[in-house]
Amino acid sequence: MAKKPNLIFICSDQQRQDTMACYGNDWIKTPNLNALALRSFVFKNAYVAQPVCTPSRACIMTGLYPHTAGPVLNGIALSEDTQVIAEMLSSDYLCGYFGKWHLGNGDTPQHGFTTWVSTEDGYAGRFVRGGPLSHRSNYHQHLVDSGFTPDRKMGEIDTFSHDKLKTYPEEFQMPLYLGDRAAEFIEENKDKPFVMYISCVEPHSPYIGPLQDTYNPSDIPVGPTFLKKPEDVSLLHRLKADYYLQYLKSGDPSQDVYMTTRAASGEDVTTEAGWRALRAHYFATVSLVDSMVGKITSALEKVGLTDDTIVIFTSDHGDLLGDHGMLEKRSFYEESARVPLLMAIPSLTKTQKEIGDSFSHVDLVPTILDLLGEDIPGHLHGQSRLPVLEGKETLEGNEVIVEWNGIREGHVDERRITPEIDRMNHSMWRSIVCNRWKLNLCTGDQNELFDLTSDPFEEHNLFNDPEHIDRIRDMTARVRMWQIRTHDTVELPDV
Repeated sequence: MAKKPNLIFICSDQQRQDTMACYGNDWIKTPNLNALALRSFVFKNAYVAQPVCTPSRACIMTGLYPHTAGPVLNGIALSEDTQVIAEMLSSDYLCGYFGKWHLGNGDTPQHGFTTWVSTEDGYAGRFVRGGPLSHRSNYHQHLVDSGFTPDRKMGEIDTFSHDKLKTYPEEFQMPLYLGDRAAEFIEENKDKPFVMYISCVEPHSPYIGPLQDTYNPSDIPVGPTFLKKPEDVSLLHRLKADYYLQYLKSGDPSQDVYMTTRAASGEDVTTEAGWRALRAHYFATVSLVDSMVGKITSALEKVGLTDDTIVIFTSDHGDLLGDHGMLEKRSFYEESARVPLLMAIPSLTKTQKEIGDSFSHVDLVPTILDLLGEDIPGHLHGQSRLPVLEGKETLEGNEVIVEWNGIREGHVDERRITPEIDRMNHSMWRSIVCNRWKLNLCTGDQNELFDLTSDPFEEHNLFNDPEHIDRIRDMTARVRMWQIRTHDTVELPDV
């Protein structure tokens, strides 16, 4: 019997789509991702299930929308009773997980993964245990063993600050560490079928690291919405833009805990030049991710497994980087909700093939199971897109749903965001993308309709245009039918 195909799933954090050549970026230094794309299915319109870390990762791992998987907010752990893909695979596969878990305690092997390499992701120690040094993450231990000393305390936990980590050489950065551990796993298990998930924190904010001088900020291209407050859109987005852009007008950002420690740590947000530098630093961290990918693909080539291994690359959400006057994610704007997705499947293609219609992350688990010749559980929300990859079907007219389920209580106290933004962040949203139209619905805010063909930067909200009332009603009805199918109880506005 022929050996089953291997699978390597690589997930970066907060990586927007326009970060490699196959998506139109001809200046970024991502040679390994570019090489992977040249032998991959390149999804031009891949959307996350929810544009924030934990809910998106829950969908990627379970094949369920966040409202069913359970982690609808950051900080909510995935239930032990909820299956992830490793628990759906037959015993033929050895399963390994490397890096940021963000679905509960990240230092403990769980959910069917028998090989586990943990990392500290800097989230206030939420998923990092105290106790003896031996109980720290594998990455923490690696740094200590390499002669580095933790420089801060989070409660009783000694850890490494971002400011300290950025001073270490490239080979000690988390992506490179994960690439090395993944390469070791490949070498050790080259004779048996394996599934491995690798997840790094980069290019998530703070946008820091040893490659910060890679790109000239003045040369970094920007689009028409860069540092431009959106008009005639949701109150939430207008409030956020006012908040992020305030220091371009006046004020001292050094007193803003959220801006200085989360959204733009160490970045100058008082000038346009500073915002351009922020973008340059972000793209530099993407180049770190690329180096990790290179270690993994080189390891496959070294042991002769390139043609026997499916490699998938994507991210859990994007980053606005000043577009629409905002930073980070938590938005349905394309820069936040649309991400890169590459599928290198040697048995189906060895050249680049583009898939142009909309694809949802909820379809990843069933598609992967189908590719591996495994049974697909009936409870999954997504469906296998193997027929699309085989050229038997298309994604034309495919409906993609993106959720927003609010933000955890106490956000305003923890991060010093304005009370009004905190209040609006708790509003529930549902978005549908179909035939390149996008409808964003919220009972407590201004609804939005964008024509992504004629208005790719989403500058013109057409929701109140009478010409589109039938389209809005039809798309709303489609969302309501999706709600019935997936048992989603969020209240939507009457249209």
